[in-house]
Amino acid sequence: MPKLTVDGKTAEVPNGQRLVLAIESQGINIGHRCGGFARCTTCRVEVHTGEPDTMTRAEYDILRTRDLLGKARLSCQIVCDHDMSVTPLLTKENQNWDSTGPAPEPTVTPEAAWFPKSQLQQEAAQQ
Repeated sequence: MPKLTVDGKTAEVPNGQRLVLAIESQGINIGHRCGGFARCTTCRVEVHTGEPDTMTRAEYDILRTRDLLGKARLSCQIVCDHDMSVTPLLTKENQNWDSTGPAPEPTVTPEAAWFPKSQLQQEAAQQ
């Protein structure tokens, strides 16, 4: 089972679990205002160690559009299949939200296909 460290607290998480859900399972009220569909970026995290080399097209597109590419990752688009250390950037507490948003599905949505970041960057440059 992969180990996930969130703000210095480490726990084992189920292999393949969405990162946003694994963070919530540690008692952190991370945002997911769009329900985990890679549209709002409220589930963004800073990855300290274990950043995946791949990302979904949906994550790449929204991070690029919002000028967050290379600065954050979306926890709704990452699965826990190796050890990671992250810090959630937007939480219910630090944003004064009434709720974190609709519950994300157990599997990555909308498109559960990952691409090398370099491939996505090359495709974007050709557009």
